[in-house]
Parts: sequence; C-alpha cells; structure tokens
Amino acid sequence: MTRPLSVGVAGLGTVGTGVLRLLRDNADLITARAGRPIAVTAVSARDRTRERDVPTSGLRWYDDPVALAFDPALDVVVELIGGAEGPARDLVHAALAAGKPVVTANKALLAVHGAALAHQAGEAGAALAFEAAVAGGIPAIKALREGLAGNRISRIAGILNGTCNYILSAMRERGREFADVLAEAQRLGYAESDPSFDVDGIDAAHKLAILAALAFNRPVDFAAVHIEGIRGVSALDIAFATELGYRIKLLGIARRTEAGIESRVHPCMVPQAAPIARVDGVLNAVVAEGDFVGRVMLEGRGAGAGPTASAVVADLIDLARGRATPVWGAEAAMLADLPAVPMSAHVGAYYLRLMVVDRPGVIADVTAALRDAGISLESMLQRGRAPGEAVPVVLVTHESNEAAMRRALDQIAAFDTVLEPPALIRIEPV
Repeated sequence: MTRPLSVGVAGLGTVGTGVLRLLRDNADLITARAGRPIAVTAVSARDRTRERDVPTSGLRWYDDPVALAFDPALDVVVELIGGAEGPARDLVHAALAAGKPVVTANKALLAVHGAALAHQAGEAGAALAFEAAVAGGIPAIKALREGLAGNRISRIAGILNGTCNYILSAMRERGREFADVLAEAQRLGYAESDPSFDVDGIDAAHKLAILAALAFNRPVDFAAVHIEGIRGVSALDIAFATELGYRIKLLGIARRTEAGIESRVHPCMVPQAAPIARVDGVLNAVVAEGDFVGRVMLEGRGAGAGPTASAVVADLIDLARGRATPVWGAEAAMLADLPAVPMSAHVGAYYLRLMVVDRPGVIADVTAALRDAGISLESMLQRGRAPGEAVPVVLVTHESNEAAMRRALDQIAAFDTVLEPPALIRIEPV
C-alpha cells in the first residue's frame, strides 16, 4: 500500500477534533478517494489535559505549534488555531518556509495576509489550501477556483455568517428585538460571548475578501471591503420589510463594474421570492454569476465541527492525490490589478425609516432634502396619526447614488422633528 499521508494538526478545538473524528470514522472511504491513507500523527494544542472525545494517545504532541511545522515526519500541516496574528500566522509561515503544504480554516489570516502567504507558498512550491475558510461545508472555494474557472464572474454574493442569519431569522419569526435574540443565540452556542466579529460584519467581510479575490482573479484586499453589521436592524424594520415584500439579510456582495471591483458587507432587503431570502437559521449561501454558466447558488451549513472538518479533509484528499492549484486561482503574475470602487460610488435603491414628530410640514421637509440631493421616491408608508408624538415614516427610493443619499441623510438627521438617527437599508435584487 502507498505510504500514508502524515498530517500534523494544530488546534484541537471543535474543528480540530472534528477532523480527527472524520478521518477515523470514514477512513476506508477517504483512503479510496485519496489513493492512500491519511493519518494524523502529530498535534499541537494549549492544554494536554483537556478531555476530548477523540483519542490522542500515541500522537506526537507539541506545545509550540511552530515546532510542529518542523517535524520532519509530517507531509502536511493543518492550522486550526484561528486569528490573523500570533501562533496561527507564525505556524503557517514556518510550515511554508519548511516547504510543507498547509491546510487552514483561517479566514481572518487569509483575508489580512493572504497576498503575502500566497507569495511565500509560490516561492516555496508548497500548496496553501483553504476550502474550510469560507462557508464551512459548502464547497464555495472549489466552485469558484475550479468548477467555474472558465467563466468571467460578474458578481458574487452570499449569506456568509450563520450567527447573523440566525438572529435576523429569529427576529422576523418572533417579532423580537436584536438584543433579546442575540442573548438567546449566545445561550444556544450560535454566538460567541463577544459577538463583535459576527454581528459587526467582520467575519463576513473576511470571507467576502477571499471570495472576491478568487472570483475576480485579483490579490485579496480586505481593506477595500465596506463593512456594516446588524446591530442597527430593529424589529420595526423587519416588520416593514415584510409589509413591503422583502426579507432582511446580512449579505456580502462583490461586483465587477467598469470602474473596478465593488465589495461590501451590510444588511440588505431582498425580495421574498428570491432563493437567498429563504435561507434561514444558521445556514449559509453563496451565489455566483458567470458569463457562460449563468447564476449558481450553493447552500448549506457554514460552521460547526462536521461541515468545517468536511472541507478540511477535502483539501487533504486533494493533497494526497497530488492535486494543487495556485492560491488565488492563477499565478501571481497573472492576477489583475483591478481598482477598488469606494462605497460612495454605489448605486441602488434604498429603504429609509424615520421616527418623526407628527406635525404638519415634516414630510415636506424630508422630501425636499431628498429632492435637493437628486433622489426620487418610489413609495412612502405612514401608519396612523399621533399629533405631537413620534411616528415612523418609511420611504423607498428609486436607484440613487450612495454619496447623494448620505448628504440627504445628514440634512434630514439635523431636523429637530427627526427624533433618532435615520435607519437606512439598501435594497438588493439578488
């Protein structure tokens, strides 16, 4: 039998133990598909005494993950530590410097340092594989880099964070506010004790930066991603969205335009009939549009031990078979230096909710501010009368320029009849 592929795993948390379990439970199937056994022979984790539901006896143990990289008996290093800096980055640098292929689930590391790591991998002639870094068990990376390789991709969009999708789904289904549902998500283990990376859109932005690099044949550029989270979405906005025929989703969207690449993460109103609008709970979805294939949508579990381990092992099988592709789908010299389009240049329709004092002349002032900014209205909703008290007013615009909308909002927010910052949500046709 062909010699087993010897693997070292750094990080034995949820995903790391999931990888060990998958390799053990599906060993026969994996051997058949890899053409050789895949065996974890060394590990690194901070706590040797922690109880784990997979056996680790007989494995070489390294307290220092960087030392794992230099184990001469290892063929591949799997990095499951997480984080853009510190031990994870040091381990990947060390493994590539040693000429060892690396498999990682670390979206933050790739989004922030992916260009440098790709250069290092190319210089070393070592593969850097990261199917597990985006959308968990959904094969989004392989779809873009391999399955759709013959297409010119014009747009990629997706629900890239299960925590946010769960919160927004629960808010809609139960009519509850963000803070209540977030607390529930934390109790259920869907959200971290510090949920900032998820609810502020950073996690989704890391993933979008990776997808955009692959989709548009360009170096990864996390700094170019416009990021907004879901803290400002209220139960009232979700109710109005339903009335207008929309659902609110946190989407990552990257689009090729004549001016360059637009990439953004923010809450969106999407038509209820759109397939992505029906992706609820902790599920993820990725939509790609190619010139020959048309529109392709992938949906599934975006996190957790099983789905993420599935993606890690898929990369290990590729390495066992000797299959490898350039990190960003093409050699560095062939990547396009496309400019980033600023958010101020975005053009689209908008939902705008105001809490105003119900008295004559308020709506006239608001519509005048929009008119002066060159923004036209498609519709307006106002429910009931409460003279002298606060009432919600909802405005839906035709396609408008982001910079113009921001100027109008600054003027509207300064009116003494507008009692809280205006709520703005972009409308996406998806």
